[in-house]
Amino acid sequence: MDIDDTMSSEMGSAPLPDETEIPDVLPLMAVRDVVIFNYMIIPLFVGRPASVGAVNDALTRDKLLFLVAQKDAAVDEPQPDDMYKMGMVCMIMRTLKLPDGRLKVLVQALSKARIKKFTQTSPHYIARIETIEETAVEELTVEMEALMRNVREQTEKIMSLKGILSSELMVILNNIEDPGRLSDLVVTNLHLKTSESQMVLEIVDPVERLKMVSELLQKELEVSAVQAKIQSDAKEEMGRSQREYYLREQLHALKKELGDIDDKAQEIEELRQKFVKARMPALVKEEGLKQVKRLDMMHPDASEANTIRTYVDWLLDVPWQKGTTDRLDLKTAKKVLDEDHYGLNKVKERILEYLAVRKLNKSSKGPILCFVGPPGVGKTSLGKSIARAMGRKFYRISLGGMRDEAEIRGHRRTYIGAMPGRIIQGLKMVQANNPVFMMDEIDKVGADYRGDPSSALLEVLDPEQNFSFSDHYLNLPYDLSKVMFITTANMNDTIPRPLMDRMEVIRLAGYSLEEKMVIAKRYLLPRQLKENGISEKHIKLDDKTLERIISYYTREAGLRNLEREIGKVCRKVARRIAEGGKGPYTISSRTLSRYLGPPKCLPESETETIDQPGMATGLAWTEVGGEILYVEVSILKGKGNLTMTGHLGDVMKESAQAALTFCRSRQGDLRLNEKYFEEVDIHVHVPAGAIPKDGPSAGVTMATALYSALLRKKVKKNIAMTGEITLRGRVLPIGGLKEKALAALRAGIRTVIIPEQNKNDLIEIPKPLREKMKFVPVKNMDQILKLVF
Repeated sequence: MDIDDTMSSEMGSAPLPDETEIPDVLPLMAVRDVVIFNYMIIPLFVGRPASVGAVNDALTRDKLLFLVAQKDAAVDEPQPDDMYKMGMVCMIMRTLKLPDGRLKVLVQALSKARIKKFTQTSPHYIARIETIEETAVEELTVEMEALMRNVREQTEKIMSLKGILSSELMVILNNIEDPGRLSDLVVTNLHLKTSESQMVLEIVDPVERLKMVSELLQKELEVSAVQAKIQSDAKEEMGRSQREYYLREQLHALKKELGDIDDKAQEIEELRQKFVKARMPALVKEEGLKQVKRLDMMHPDASEANTIRTYVDWLLDVPWQKGTTDRLDLKTAKKVLDEDHYGLNKVKERILEYLAVRKLNKSSKGPILCFVGPPGVGKTSLGKSIARAMGRKFYRISLGGMRDEAEIRGHRRTYIGAMPGRIIQGLKMVQANNPVFMMDEIDKVGADYRGDPSSALLEVLDPEQNFSFSDHYLNLPYDLSKVMFITTANMNDTIPRPLMDRMEVIRLAGYSLEEKMVIAKRYLLPRQLKENGISEKHIKLDDKTLERIISYYTREAGLRNLEREIGKVCRKVARRIAEGGKGPYTISSRTLSRYLGPPKCLPESETETIDQPGMATGLAWTEVGGEILYVEVSILKGKGNLTMTGHLGDVMKESAQAALTFCRSRQGDLRLNEKYFEEVDIHVHVPAGAIPKDGPSAGVTMATALYSALLRKKVKKNIAMTGEITLRGRVLPIGGLKEKALAALRAGIRTVIIPEQNKNDLIEIPKPLREKMKFVPVKNMDQILKLVF
C-alpha cells in the first residue's frame, strides 16, 4: 500500500532559509500519522500518485509545499473533508527516488497556514492559503516562567520513565525561552495522537498553547507511570532466568575448586595460546585476545557467544602472514608455461618479466592483469598455468551476475549469518596470502540497491590501496599487495572506466588454423582420449582430417567447439570398442561425416557468393571473435528512400547514410543524371537478420557495395575490408584487427583492406598469419574502389 509517513524529525538549531516569500497558491499534500510544527526538519516517504504529483509540482515552482494532516490515516485517497484545515508551509530541501518507486523527501517547516479554498483536486491538490503570523511574547511573566519550568520537568519525567531521556534534548529544552517553540518541540517528541497534536497546532497564542501542552503532559505522565509499573512487574518474572544463570556460574566455580575439568576454561586458554603463537599483525593479535576475553566473560548459551566464537575462528584461520615461496627460476617457469599452452607469447612474456623483477626486488607488488578475449581461448586455464609456473596456490571466483557489494567486502557482524567476502574466503581456502587470484567475467558484474560490486573492487584491484583492504566482517586491515590478481572478460566495453584504469589489459584474440592444429594434437586429442577411456592404438586421426574438423565443423575464435567435436568422435569410437570391436579405427575426410554428420560450416563457399553488383564482404568484431559480414544493396525505382534491414544498430545506420552521401558526391564519376537519386529507392541489407549488428567499421563495406550497385559492376572476390568512412571518403581506424584477420582467414579470404592508421596494429598479428595474408592499407575510398573493381 502506498504510504506517506515520517521516519524521524529534528528541531532546534536548524537555520531557516533566507526570507522566503510564500505565495497564496501552493501544491498541497496530505500526510498520515504526523502533525508538522514550526522549525521541524522531517523526512517523508511519498508513495501515493497525488502526493508524488504535488511534490513534483512544488519542485518545478519554488520548492514550497503545503502539508496538512489527515483525520483518518486509513483513507488512501483523502478528499478535502478528510483533511485538517490548518497545516504548515514547508520548503523541500532534498529528494531521493527509492528503488520501489517512492520518493524520500526532506522538508523544513516555515510557517503556519490555513486553507481558504481548493483550486485544484486532480491529479493532485492545489490550495489557496492564508499564512498565520504567530503572536510574539515580548516579556516573560512569573506565571509563564513557572509554566515553562513545569513543562520541562514533566517532559523529563516522561522520557525518563520511557527510557528515552537524552541529555542533548534536555539542554535544548532548557535553552529555549520562547513558550511557542518550547510547546512545539515537546509535542513533537512525545508522539501524541494526531488529533491531540493538531489541536495544539491550531492554538495560535503561544501561552495558551503551552497551557494545553502542560495538560497533555500531565495525562501522559500518569499513563507512563502505569506503563513503568507493568514493565517492572514483567522484569521480576524475568529475574528467575537471571537467578538460574548465577547458580550455574556458582556451580562452575564449585567444580573448579573440586578439581573437575572446566571445558570452557580449557577452550579459552587454547584460543589464547593460538593467538600468542600465531603469525599475524600486532593489531589483529590484540583484537583477537580482546574477543577471547569477552568470550570468557560470557555464558556459553548467550546468543552473542556463538557470534564471537565464529569471529575468533576466522581471525585464526585467515593467513595473515603465511604464504608460499615463489619459484624464481625463469627457465623452469617458461618450460611450465610452454607445456600448458601453445602460443600466447605476450602473456608468457609478461609473467616472466614479473618473475624477473620479483627475483631482483623481493618486495615488489603483485601485478593486476586483465585477460580480454573471446570464450574458449584459454583465459581461465592460463591463470592455473601461471600459478603452477610460479609455484603459487590458485583460487578462482566468478563475478558474473554478482550484484551485492557484500560479496566482495563481506557483511557486518551485526547481521545474522554474517560472513567475510569472497576475497577473504578464498585466502582462507588456499591458506596463503600470495596466491594467484582469478576473477572471471569481470565484464558481467551487476549492480542494484544492495550496492555496486565493481566499486568495491576498486579497492581490491588498486595496488596503492589494497595493502590495507578492509573486510566489513573482519573490520581489520588485510594486506592484498602480495596477491597476484588476474581478471577475465569477453569485452571491455562494459567494465567501468575507473576499474579498467587499475588493470593491465592483455588481449587474447584467438587462434589461427595452424595454431588450432597444434593445440588439438598436443592437448585436446590426448585429453579426450583419456576422458573416454581409449588410447592412440584405438583411433587414427591424421592432420587432413583434423583440419577438416576445424574448417567444416567449427567457426570460433577459441577451442571449445573443436574439443566437443573431437570428443564426439572419441565417444563413438569408445562405443565400438565397448561393443567388442578391436580397432584401430581410421577417421578420414571421407568417413568423418559418419561420426559428426554433415558439415556445419562451409567457409570456402561463402566467398563465392559475391557474383553480382551491389555485394561486398566486410569484417566485424564480436564478443566471440571476428566474423565475416556481407552487405547487399539493391536499387529499385522509387522516390529517393533509403531502407536498411538486417537488425542494424544506430551507428551502423549512420554509416549507411554516410556511404550514401559519399556516393552522391561522386555522381559525376558514376555518370548519373542529377535527379537519379530522387527517382530510385535504395535498399541496404546485411544478412543474418536475427542477429543485432552495430559499429562503425562496416562503413567502407557499405560504401563499396553501394558504389558497385550504382556502377553495375561486380566487386572482386576474395577481398574483405574494414574501416569507418567519412562524408569526404576518408577511411578512419578501427579496433579488433587481429580477430577480423582470423575471421577472413577462416573464410578463405587472403586479401584484407585496412585503414592506413591501423598499419601499426599489424605487429600484433603473428608472423605466420601475416605471411599468409595480404593487408592493404588505404587512406580514402578512392584507393579502395581502384582495388576492388
